[in-house]
Amino acid sequence: MLVEDERDVRDLAREIIEMAGYTVLAANGPGAALEICERHRGDIDLLLTDVVMPGMSGPELAHRLVAARPRLRVLYMSGYTDDAIVKHGVLDFGARFLQKPFTAEWLAWAVRDVLDAPPRPGP
Repeated sequence: MLVEDERDVRDLAREIIEMAGYTVLAANGPGAALEICERHRGDIDLLLTDVVMPGMSGPELAHRLVAARPRLRVLYMSGYTDDAIVKHGVLDFGARFLQKPFTAEWLAWAVRDVLDAPPRPGP
């Protein structure tokens, strides 16, 4: 599942991930992501979410979705640096993080890396 409130970024990320061979459920924000998660009957293996979004942060969304789907892996992305995000308490230290802007290769690699990693406790 891809959650990104900026349409151009969402469309580009979706295209890259689909070209890498994955099926993408795309949401334009946290509310849409919660609805998709509730309605989707199949597995959702990965949540790729922006950290800072209107209405609900990426980490808050991840906690809610992981509560509903405990096997869900989480990859955060943001235009802010990971140090700035950790310092402001938006993201826990050690969370999987992708810096924007990213290349197609880097996004595809990050998705595969998170899916291949051993399960972590919590989002």
